Amino acid sequence: MTKADLVEQVADAIGPGITKKDCALVVDGFLNAVKRALANGDNIEIRGFGTFKVRRRKTRTARNPRTGDAVEVPSRSVPVFKPSKHLRNRVARIDAAGH
Repeated sequence: MTKADLVEQVADAIGPGITKKDCALVVDGFLNAVKRALANGDNIEIRGFGTFKVRRRKTRTARNPRTGDAVEVPSRSVPVFKPSKHLRNRVARIDAAGH
């Protein structure tokens, strides 16, 4: 699904009272708010959907696949998403139905 598909589905869910252009502004606003919050180190919890967090990855040693030399990978912050129990169950039902 692309952002354009998401905008279209949200516009369809709202109904005829909103244009796709206005809906795109809402979707962009939401995504920008998520980006800003994560950049500030804040967590975002959406009940029934999941939680967006920033997690710190530790420094580790990796291998260069071409030469086999050890390479130090520095620690860094990465965004992570943890789905809610409700979302996990819903996806599991879809998977069990064979879709």
